[in-house]
Amino acid sequence: MLGLKLPTDPRWVNIVEKNIDEILTDHAYCEQKAAATAISLIVSFPEYTELVQEMIALVREEMGHFKMVHDRILERGQTLGRDRKDEYVNALLKFFPKGGSRTTQLVHRLLYAGLIEARSCERFRLLSEELEDKELAEFYHKLMVSEAGHYSMFLKFARQYGDRNDVNQKWEDLLVFEAEIMKDLSKNQSIHG
Repeated sequence: MLGLKLPTDPRWVNIVEKNIDEILTDHAYCEQKAAATAISLIVSFPEYTELVQEMIALVREEMGHFKMVHDRILERGQTLGRDRKDEYVNALLKFFPKGGSRTTQLVHRLLYAGLIEARSCERFRLLSEELEDKELAEFYHKLMVSEAGHYSMFLKFARQYGDRNDVNQKWEDLLVFEAEIMKDLSKNQSIHG
């Protein structure tokens, strides 16, 4: 369903299990950044009323997820660690050239957001199926369902606001590029890395 060209190496879960506290901190910041992305889309493209409405709802949901992850961190007797660079996102954001029309910029940002959500969904599925901690596995199953809805929403808006054939080609090209990025990842204690 997600269209990802390269699945996550299942051994990534072994890295996660040895570094749960690090993963939870990274995950908390991912949720915060997703909310920030939605706010940024509202600020940058206020004239797209339907998008703005959906982004308002998304901000609430992502901050709710941030709180859920933060609560897990506190339950484990930890505190939220410092944010660190997301190598995956930084590499991904180099794909589309800067500039272009406002519509082109919007479509590119929507495609990036959709792909990040798709990869998160895929990672959460893996965690929900493979983690030995069944309570944490169930937690990630619930989040996986939510991420799938986000992925499809961003892709729907990209196709709605851009030329559908052009958007579909860009999506395919971005998926291929993302697969190349993933070849060097799945080795770190982070949600995307």
